[in-house]
Amino acid sequence: MTRLALVTGASRGIGAAIAEELAAAGCAVLLNFRASTEKAAAVKARIEAAGGQATLLPFDVSDAAATGAALAPWLEGERTIDIVVNNAGVARDAPFPAMTAADWELVTRTSLDGFFNVTRPLIMPLLRRRWGRIINISSISGQTGNRGQVNYSAAKAGLIGATRSLAQELARRSITVNAVAPGLIDTEMLKDLPKDEVVKLIPMRRLGQAVEVAKLVRFLASDDAAYITGQVIGINGGLL
Repeated sequence: MTRLALVTGASRGIGAAIAEELAAAGCAVLLNFRASTEKAAAVKARIEAAGGQATLLPFDVSDAAATGAALAPWLEGERTIDIVVNNAGVARDAPFPAMTAADWELVTRTSLDGFFNVTRPLIMPLLRRRWGRIINISSISGQTGNRGQVNYSAAKAGLIGATRSLAQELARRSITVNAVAPGLIDTEMLKDLPKDEVVKLIPMRRLGQAVEVAKLVRFLASDDAAYITGQVIGINGGLL
């Protein structure tokens, strides 16, 4: 591929793996992050060491004004964004009676408002070119729910609904919109869980790897996936 891809939340975990995989596929990659400058720079260095192209693009996806300003230079001209991967997200788990309004808003604004703030400005350039890939990183929690994650599950379920609706709006212009719903992936988000016990819940009896999610995203971003849109694809070791 000789495309320009934007990956939000690309400084670590699944986002970093996606950025590196798309770069390996030949994309120039815009690495979005909010505060983890050193980690994002390390991802950029790895991409460039492997012969790829990467640009750091810091902004907070939950801030509409900051997002718009950061994306403005990439809306016109020869280098406009072809592939959008909405990966940025945070978790603030708590039983619902103990959940604060701040934790509810942080989680929903990052995943759901972030999708809106990032994707909406990029739609018209994609429509003009009649080609595009929008890939939203949801979660198994958005499909099944999970104790202590009412905020996270609501945000990720909302992302699935947005994916299906937007796919119908854009299909006639050869723009696909899909969601990837990872299960338990071996990233920092699981660092406090007892992994030996957690894997007993998974039919495959292991955690997923970030690179496995990244390879699925790479396929969905390719020309080979041109007839796949409006889908929610689980990658969960059979947990559902």
